[in-house]
Amino acid sequence: MEINEKDEKLHRARHSLAHILAKALMELYPSTKLTIGPAIDDGFYYDVDLDEQLTPDHFDAIEKKMKEIINKGEPFVRKEVSRDEALKLFKGNEYKTEIINELPKDAVISLYYTGDDFFDLCSGPHVESSRNLQNYAFKIHAVNGAYWRGNEKNKMLQRVYAYAFPDKKQLNEHIAMLEEAKKRDHNKLGRELELFTTVDYIGQGLPIMLPKGAKVLQILQRFVEDEEAKRGWQLTKTPFMAKSDLYKISGHWDHYKDGMFILGDEKKDKDVYALRPMTCPFQYQAYLNNARSYKDLPLRYDETSTLFRNEASGEMHGLIRIRQFTLSEGHLMCTPEQLEDEFKGCLELAIYMLKTLGLYDDVSYRFSQWDPNNKEKYIGTEEQWNDAQSTMKKILDDLGVKYVVGVGEAAFYGPKLDIQIKNVWGKEDTLITIQIDQLLAEKFGMVYTDKDGQKKTPIIIHRSSVGCYERTLAYLIEKFAGAFPLWLAPVQVKVLTLTDRNNEYAEKIKQSLFDAGFRVELDDRNEKVGYKIREALSMKIPYLIIVGDEEEKNGTISIRGRGFENKSGLKLEDFVARMKEEVESKKI
Repeated sequence: MEINEKDEKLHRARHSLAHILAKALMELYPSTKLTIGPAIDDGFYYDVDLDEQLTPDHFDAIEKKMKEIINKGEPFVRKEVSRDEALKLFKGNEYKTEIINELPKDAVISLYYTGDDFFDLCSGPHVESSRNLQNYAFKIHAVNGAYWRGNEKNKMLQRVYAYAFPDKKQLNEHIAMLEEAKKRDHNKLGRELELFTTVDYIGQGLPIMLPKGAKVLQILQRFVEDEEAKRGWQLTKTPFMAKSDLYKISGHWDHYKDGMFILGDEKKDKDVYALRPMTCPFQYQAYLNNARSYKDLPLRYDETSTLFRNEASGEMHGLIRIRQFTLSEGHLMCTPEQLEDEFKGCLELAIYMLKTLGLYDDVSYRFSQWDPNNKEKYIGTEEQWNDAQSTMKKILDDLGVKYVVGVGEAAFYGPKLDIQIKNVWGKEDTLITIQIDQLLAEKFGMVYTDKDGQKKTPIIIHRSSVGCYERTLAYLIEKFAGAFPLWLAPVQVKVLTLTDRNNEYAEKIKQSLFDAGFRVELDDRNEKVGYKIREALSMKIPYLIIVGDEEEKNGTISIRGRGFENKSGLKLEDFVARMKEEVESKKI
């Protein structure tokens, strides 16, 4: 995607501010060894090797020094140097020396000077002068450890982070947004609400779903499978692993092996297995189980698939990117004539799911295409890829889908529509994909007999409906700040007693709610009711029923919760009817 002029100007300013930060650190701490300092989405950072441990107590002094440098109005001057000259200038800095030595022989080596006393290895670009940065607002906000080159075998450096925006107002708005993000961050809130946890000795990217989190996933799964069944999808259940032979046919062994968990050694074992990173080659076997005709198509298979992908440790975060996850996966085999309608049906299903879950307004679309300059990443010919991509483009344009193009982001076997969503920190991930595949059916010998009696190869649509369940849960936590809609809430109502005298009545109410199909808990502890209410509210439970002597005497309940302001004297059956209506309508 092209960077517009406004974004390019901001990027240039942030990159320049990173140099100002580096110069400030060098002036304050002359022993500092500089490494790299790029612009990032909300500011910039610089990795430094520094004996003194920087803390928030140092931030004001560093910012003051940066402002002093900016106010001098020193120009950013580019200078090209020879390799030998560059090595001489950075003698004693093993990090810059390593970068220089790795540059191609014919590489242009450039430095940027800020004033007469500071220079840095950099290809640019920068603003003309530090004077151009005077109106920019920036704030150093963190120092984290960062291994040189991201390799844990290398030395740990200090990464100094700063926000940077064109003015103070935008900076303050960003900081306020981040404060709200902290409150909504699923990785923090999900643990506080006892939805999931992680254990170091189990491993990174392998979360434990606690009862409440598991309940939400179960509700989602049942909803998805039931809706897919209504739309003609047939459920399969396939193995979690397979021999390498299967993945060699599909091409995953050649194109995705590094992302797989391999069981065995090809050099010494007769059979080598791998945990499945996807379900498609397994579901193809269901298709191949019988001879097929055009009358059988479209054939839709869905599965709640447990998948395994060897994600890099630095890429994993909470439930958004993990190594074992559950996917609402499906594969549809159809004729060329059916392709557009079936693709539309897959998209309509995804949109229905997103709207029902309250996530639709937060998504965007990306048309992920192959990179014709890096053909070794893919299977198939250029003609096949051009045909598949033109077909998908026509479908998307006919449907009025507004998308950006992502070159080089296609699956190795076909283009895809990625439905994107951002977490509370602004990082974008793919939630749902719909892919057109004109290649793998042929690899597996999948055919159907057409009306003319000829054997033909079906087109395959790979799709998900809510995507990865764990990732969807993460976004739901953040969207609703943990206060799930009633139909999704792991605990929908909690009964609280005023005194021990009311325990028996409270138990009857709890049982009645349970019999009516609600997820209900009882708190009959000998604690003050105010304490019990605060605790229940902190767990984001939609409705609280409070019972005391008056409620028991009158056969009523008192309600506190969404849509109620301490309402008393209600009949339980009236409240049950209201809750049933709210659940059945899947009210957001």
